[in-house]
Amino acid sequence: MPTFRPCMMGSAVPAARARLDLLDPFEVSKLGGIEVVTDGVVEGFLTGLHRSPRRGFSVEFAEHRMYQPGDELRYLDWKMVGRSDRLYVKQFEEETNLRAMLVCDASRSMAWTGDPQTTLPKLDYVRRLLAALALVLLRQRDATGLITFDDAVRTIVPPRARLAHWRQLVGTLVALEPGQGTAAEPALRRVVGQLRRRGLVVFVSDLLFDRELALTALRFLRHRGHQVLVLHIMDQAEVTLAGPAEARFEDPESRAAVVLRPRDWAGAYRDTVHTVIAEWRLACRRHGIAYHRVTTDTPFGTVLRAALAAGRRAG
Repeated sequence: MPTFRPCMMGSAVPAARARLDLLDPFEVSKLGGIEVVTDGVVEGFLTGLHRSPRRGFSVEFAEHRMYQPGDELRYLDWKMVGRSDRLYVKQFEEETNLRAMLVCDASRSMAWTGDPQTTLPKLDYVRRLLAALALVLLRQRDATGLITFDDAVRTIVPPRARLAHWRQLVGTLVALEPGQGTAAEPALRRVVGQLRRRGLVVFVSDLLFDRELALTALRFLRHRGHQVLVLHIMDQAEVTLAGPAEARFEDPESRAAVVLRPRDWAGAYRDTVHTVIAEWRLACRRHGIAYHRVTTDTPFGTVLRAALAAGRRAG
């Protein structure tokens, strides 16, 4: 993984040239506010896509539409301009008719990080990830909305396709504070009222709740024809049990605590974590739900690619 070092004034390599979507999220977060950083991440991500053999988001031409301010000039159809003296852009199959809902877990456990000096808290990582994903979708003119929840549904931002809608989504994410418990099932049920036709649902959570209840709601969304993507957010410190000779571990939501020796329990803990991940992956695959485990040191671009692939299948 490339390492990003902030440029000093007078440096020969300006920060703008860095592919922020490929860099360590913690280092990227130091570069500015969420809007500035997200815009840089998305620009890097789109640059990478446009340099790929697929040339961007799509390969199948669908139709023309009138040029609108903000459209990329390289998609102008100059033959149509010559024939009609009007500006038309090419619209591709994956750019049409997609509606997406982002469902964000803001429970107390999402505020956790294993090392505040090197790793973003899970919720801070998710804020930036969802802001970037929303911007990518909106630039494709895909209507995008947001639902946040902890032990209840906190906010619902209906899907809109206007690029200006992004600031409302970002404002909601920035204002989001970690709550207490987790009630994923009611939040997923609320998606139905926001997506009247087939679309994309991106469910982002650390999945520390009753799996069967959430899976029931996820299966219902698949039954309605939606493409569903589950992003299982984990801190790298949650994957393995480490610490001093004796340590006190506390559940941030229930406040239940236990004192133990990490070395004695490391093997059992690792096996339990791997079992839980495997069970989630298998349950999702069985019902046609895309599942990706994402640690908070994963570059944003890697996760955006997975989400974009799910969006293509939904479009």
